[in-house]
Amino acid sequence: MTPASRLSTLRILLIVVGLIFIFAVYPLMTALWPSGWRWQPNQPEYEQMILGIYATLGVFLLIASRNPLQHLSLIWFTVWSSLVHAGIMTVQAVRAPMEHGHLLGDIPALAIVAILLAIFTPRAAAVERMRVPAAHPA
Repeated sequence: MTPASRLSTLRILLIVVGLIFIFAVYPLMTALWPSGWRWQPNQPEYEQMILGIYATLGVFLLIASRNPLQHLSLIWFTVWSSLVHAGIMTVQAVRAPMEHGHLLGDIPALAIVAILLAIFTPRAAAVERMRVPAAHPA
């Protein structure tokens, strides 16, 4: 895969993940799959906080999709915070039998987001090559 195609794929991923964070988390938590996305006991204050955080992150991921190279720290924050969040939830879900549905719901969803963004986000050396045109001998 060329650097340009990786960057194009990253842009698409940022748009898709951004839209999911903005529009899909609430229906997943409340109506579509609460056993995989809503933690017990139901706490509206916690749910509103999570929704606010993820919707805001979603908006900024959409902004980052325009020029991912200018927003690498946000993308890497999304990768690492998603892995940490998924890791903490994994421990909690394993310990609490009533939360096992999360092992098939929000936990793998966050891990997949993190893995895909990590795969397609260029590393420092690749970023430098993209920013500096190659010198051509005369």
